[in-house]
Amino acid sequence: MRDHEYYVYILANTFHRLYTGVTNSLMVRVKQHKAAKNPGSFTARYGIDRLVYFERFQYIQDAIRRETEIKGWLRAKKIALIVEHNPTWRDLSEDWGKPMEPFDEEKMRPPTGF
Repeated sequence: MRDHEYYVYILANTFHRLYTGVTNSLMVRVKQHKAAKNPGSFTARYGIDRLVYFERFQYIQDAIRRETEIKGWLRAKKIALIVEHNPTWRDLSEDWGKPMEPFDEEKMRPPTGF
């Protein structure tokens, strides 16, 4: 049996205008938002393309329930959720597709002297 993954996500622009959505492929969906292929969409019109928060779910019903809950919140509560997990509002997708540095155990060891 194949495991499914569903995501509730929040995107923001540089002025912290927010968009909340649900998807079964977070990487694909974020790329679609970044490409702004539908110029009339809310996210394209306001340049909302930075992934600032997401949650993963096994069942779509749970993801939709959570998306509905978050969409019903006041803006201040959404911002508090983002800040709790991503205080700098970093684009969580900015490193996707970039090569990773190989693990170097020497970088993990404490310094030998002060």
